Amino acid sequence: MAQSNWGRKVMAAQGYMAHRRQIEVGLWTLFFSVQWLAQFAVASLENRDGDRGFQSWEFLVWEGSSILMLALLLPLLLAWDRHFPLQKGVVGRNLAIHLLLTLPWSLLHVVGMVAMRTAIYHLEGGSYNFGHWPAELFYEYLKDFRTYCLLLGIIYLYRFLLVQLQRKTHLPGRPEVGEPAAPVKRPERFLVKKLGKEFLVNVQDIEWVEAAGNYVNLHLSGRVYPLRDTMAKLLDRLDPDSFVRVHRSYIVRLNFIAEIEPLESGDARIHLENGQQIPVSRRYRDQLRAQVAPA
Repeated sequence: MAQSNWGRKVMAAQGYMAHRRQIEVGLWTLFFSVQWLAQFAVASLENRDGDRGFQSWEFLVWEGSSILMLALLLPLLLAWDRHFPLQKGVVGRNLAIHLLLTLPWSLLHVVGMVAMRTAIYHLEGGSYNFGHWPAELFYEYLKDFRTYCLLLGIIYLYRFLLVQLQRKTHLPGRPEVGEPAAPVKRPERFLVKKLGKEFLVNVQDIEWVEAAGNYVNLHLSGRVYPLRDTMAKLLDRLDPDSFVRVHRSYIVRLNFIAEIEPLESGDARIHLENGQQIPVSRRYRDQLRAQVAPA
């Protein structure tokens, strides 16, 4: 029974991943719709006596234009996060960049929603007055700063949950019973030289590897260590249960893979847990699938 329940959970998780993009669009649409209705309800209750001289449709337009602009700006926020991910080694620098990006984010939000409101009021035969721009911009920025942080937090929380779901769908089956294979001795660490110094790099800390001429760059926790080696020779020295080659120029540690995104070209793209994206060529795609989800 427990195995059956586990199987149903895995099938449900695989179903979610198969329709992930459509579900994500639906969830974001639901999120912004609820925000719109909730803010409209609050504004209407505050004006339930009509003593402020505004009509209900005006609150609907105000809140709707604001929420719609936030929805339109969401892809921009995602693009900024791809360029400045909050990952180990660069979190401080990129967090400061995100704080600066709240300024153009707020400005775009305000300009866009004011343009929408002005157009709608014009169609109604009236005019829209945003108020004193310096004061209103500062007021809107305080709200937009909070919203930016909220959306970014939701994105990272969702990615964390997605990683857990991805792991659930790719759990390897039980190993077959048989004679144990002879253990293969593999290095636990590499000695690399960088900036005139020598460093010991633990193999278990390597997240991904990139070819660089006569060297390979070992990436771990936002740092890069060059090792004089070829991709083929390095792969022979790495544990095949932990590392997989996905491109002639890239090797990835399996435990750091958060998502495999298929592309229309037949290639794919790997999203690591730290937000890094790695290309997967068609030549290595089947091998990747076999190692991620062995039969």
